Amino acid sequence: MIINILAGGPEDLLPDLKEFEGKNTIWVGVDRGVFHLLKRNISPVIAFGDFDSVSPEELQFIESKVEELKRFKPEKDETDMELALNWALEQNPEKIRIFGATGGRLDHLFANVQLLLNPLRAKKAADICLIDRNNLLFLKEPGTYTINKMKDEKYISFVPLTLNVSGITLEGFKFPLKNQHISLGSTLCISNELISDYGTFSFSEGILIVIRSHD
Repeated sequence: MIINILAGGPEDLLPDLKEFEGKNTIWVGVDRGVFHLLKRNISPVIAFGDFDSVSPEELQFIESKVEELKRFKPEKDETDMELALNWALEQNPEKIRIFGATGGRLDHLFANVQLLLNPLRAKKAADICLIDRNNLLFLKEPGTYTINKMKDEKYISFVPLTLNVSGITLEGFKFPLKNQHISLGSTLCISNELISDYGTFSFSEGILIVIRSHD
């Protein structure tokens, strides 16, 4: 099963959501993202939010269309996105794709990126990524990984999320590395590219943010 979560970020940053539908795919709406889904004739199986970002008329529309609506007070310890992600992880999906989580408020952007740490800590097996019109972002723990060339997102960046990332090696890239150490704040691994159909990256310590982008 694949779970797609749509938050309420700027609509102009959303990709074509229809491209991410499928037989074993379900949708979850978060706050204004529920309204964005319904406008596209996509019905979420469940929705989360305090819904402070929709008008009374829009909320009435949401309530008439969504069978399972989890409404919360604005004053709470978790963001709407965290509540939705926690629910999604409990379903033990193969993959979780998060949309509408970039752009707009920077505090939400940083919080959403750091939310991806929670499944790692909990040893959840789901493959989780943030997607917008120009970017695809995911986290990786130490290991060796194959990464394939994509038609549009030709730029690949590796950003430390921990104080240090050790032993990073890039093979099949325009700018290769061998057993390199990078620290939080380093821009050494920004905007690389694959030189063949695939490459590999590996590292021995830390957590990396991997970002695939196009202009």
